[in-house]
Amino acid sequence: MDILLMIKTILLGIVEGITEWLPISSTGHLILADEFIKLNMSDAFMEMFNVVIQLGAIMAVVVLYFHKLNPFSPKKNRREKGDTIILWTKVILAVLPAAVIGIPLDDWLDEHFYNPPVVAAMLIIYGILFIVVENRNRRSRRRPMDDLDRLSYPMALAIGAFQVLSLIPGTSRSGATILGGILIGCSRTVAAEFSFFLGIPVMFGASLLKIVKFGFQFTSVEVIVLLTGMIVSFLVSIIAIKFLLGYIKKNDFKAFGVYRIILGILVIAYFAFLK
Repeated sequence: MDILLMIKTILLGIVEGITEWLPISSTGHLILADEFIKLNMSDAFMEMFNVVIQLGAIMAVVVLYFHKLNPFSPKKNRREKGDTIILWTKVILAVLPAAVIGIPLDDWLDEHFYNPPVVAAMLIIYGILFIVVENRNRRSRRRPMDDLDRLSYPMALAIGAFQVLSLIPGTSRSGATILGGILIGCSRTVAAEFSFFLGIPVMFGASLLKIVKFGFQFTSVEVIVLLTGMIVSFLVSIIAIKFLLGYIKKNDFKAFGVYRIILGILVIAYFAFLK
């Protein structure tokens, strides 16, 4: 096994673990990272790897929120178990827009949007939107909804509709859903947590779709690379999620908006003048 290959895989796992939860686009960063951290694997494998590695990151949510998301927990009373089931029905409802649009258009989206120019454009556009929305919220006198149990089904569906935007690389699934949650009146914490939960069925479904398309005939090297990336992204995600939840209690998302704009400009400059 090539040591350099493992080092590169670990680096990509770190990139995924950080960027999956911060609203800066994990898929976009992985596509860009592949320009500089070449794994020298087949194009088909890399297309699958860039999605399935996110499954490791999603498992961090399952571990961190296992009690909250488990409707069968013996530590919960009947009402709490019922509330958990209701939460899952809201998550499933919110998943539907992306599933209905994303599954039939998967190949078309890959063909037309998995490229650096699109990633750069989405980084800049949504960076600007984060700044605009946060400035608007600062002037707003409306108290944001800060209780996840009060999230209504229409609000859940609206957040799910925003998730459709993240089918384009560079948008950020967490960024689109958090931004959508804030726009419809959720607090940053509620929007972020619901975004985390929404990622569970989305990424399990997306990973399964990519694995089926790739086929189940993995080489031993491909298995090791995939598992290594997933494990590293899982461990880093634990840290990233805790950081984000702590950060948004005292700060807004404008810093992420500025980061997205700067990165988008650098990407454009690199591919326009240096590549």
